[in-house]
Amino acid sequence: MGVLNAASPAADEGEGRARRTDPSAPDAGALLEIRGLQKRYAGAVALADARLRIGHGEVHALMGQNGAGKSTLIKALTGYIERDGGEVRFLGEPFEVHSPQEAQRRGISTIYQEINLVPLLSVAENICLGRAPRRRGLLDWRAMRHEAKALLGRFDIDIDVSRPLGEFSTAVQQMTAIARAIGFSSKLVIMDEPTSSLNDSEVERLFTVIRQLKADGVSVIFVSHKLDEVYAVSDRITIMRDGRWVHTADAHALGKSELISTMLGRDVNEAHGKTTAFTHGAGGHAGDTLLRVDSIGADGLARDVSFELRRGEILGMAGLLGSGRSETARLVFGADAPTRGSMRFAGEAYRPHAVADAVEAGMAFCTEDRKVEGIFPDMSVADNITICVLAKTGRGGVLDEQKLAERAQTLIAQLGIKCSSPAQKIRELSGGNQQKVLLARWIAMQPKLLILDEPTRGIDIGAKAEIQRLIRGLVDQGQSVLMISSELDELLEGADRIVVLRDGRSVANLEGEHISRASIVDAMAHGRTASVEGTSQ
Repeated sequence: MGVLNAASPAADEGEGRARRTDPSAPDAGALLEIRGLQKRYAGAVALADARLRIGHGEVHALMGQNGAGKSTLIKALTGYIERDGGEVRFLGEPFEVHSPQEAQRRGISTIYQEINLVPLLSVAENICLGRAPRRRGLLDWRAMRHEAKALLGRFDIDIDVSRPLGEFSTAVQQMTAIARAIGFSSKLVIMDEPTSSLNDSEVERLFTVIRQLKADGVSVIFVSHKLDEVYAVSDRITIMRDGRWVHTADAHALGKSELISTMLGRDVNEAHGKTTAFTHGAGGHAGDTLLRVDSIGADGLARDVSFELRRGEILGMAGLLGSGRSETARLVFGADAPTRGSMRFAGEAYRPHAVADAVEAGMAFCTEDRKVEGIFPDMSVADNITICVLAKTGRGGVLDEQKLAERAQTLIAQLGIKCSSPAQKIRELSGGNQQKVLLARWIAMQPKLLILDEPTRGIDIGAKAEIQRLIRGLVDQGQSVLMISSELDELLEGADRIVVLRDGRSVANLEGEHISRASIVDAMAHGRTASVEGTSQ
């Protein structure tokens, strides 16, 4: 099964292939046409050649990994950001707006993943905000409450709409945002991860409303990372990668494995098996279990995750966006509290109540979002490295600045961090060097376990190779690593074993000869629950 993209002449060939359509070809009957949309941020390409065509009364899924450009496309379409190039036509006419409010007035409503309503206002006021009914120049409160109750009634929600929105659950707030968007009588409703706060019954109610909208001739762009939801409600699927359109197909003709392969940009039949060999511990014997996780979960994306991580190994964690990888790491590290399951670390029962408990036990965590959650941008490289060891280097309440400077200088040299001096502000470094600084920060703590969430995201290929060598070097020295990555090549080449997550659950544990691109994609797509293990090679 090959990857389908704009340059693939074989995309339409072969039994079972999805029918491919090219949104760059003009279609006078389309509701929405986007061609060649472009957007850059400070030189970085967010959209390079984004294309999308939506028909009348169509539910169209927009798919892609994190960073594929989905949210940027939506923001550029609805005037939240200004596009740098490309053409948009809506209802057969050129379409350019400068705010989401203007887009709403012209027929496109958006439901964002982050609820952007006013908690202190009533439910009715939020639903009618910007289009409140009036009578003799005054707000018609009775009509407002009647409309709000009618719209929420489509979701079988019966609440007092005169109460402040903030008094209700996140799920009710999300339904209120959806009701508000529907209330604008739009021709196109964009739903960006609309089910993220909903339970199964609420999701089914939403799907009923989506089908009603379709029957009424309203089109829906449905953005979701949940494959089952996409296939349950969508007519067609468009896949983006690296800010570009790569494939559009009828949902019923596009298999889950083919969808995932196209999102990742590689053929699932390539690279069967690992590309690097590994032996656990000295003499090739498996190391002892360092961390054991049994069915941990919480009220969120991580629901039921189990795995073992051995001493002196890299355990890879694979899964699509929204599978619960980062959420699992946060539970292990004490950033969030698990509501179920148990853990053991270094032979002892382990249940952290805060991050400090994890650090004290011997864990370290390099977050996925280094700019927001990792670095202190206005502090120096040296201060960013040593900030976690300040307590250990103090003497009688006074910092040993010389010892801190020496430790920072040593780690800068060891990790090859390129900076003008340890005093340089970390925000002035490249992404790869910032990531090295974060690694240095935790290496200085000499942890037993290093959790790395997307350690090479957003950095160039040269820096990526350096960081991968650093990680392997740490393991060769006896440390253990839990490595989360969206790049299958990174896991296939670097991990010794791999656990696969799907919809918040661990569905496969792969080892030895059973590690392959095909087995990982199969677990992501179909949620196999059997553990597949083999002898380490």
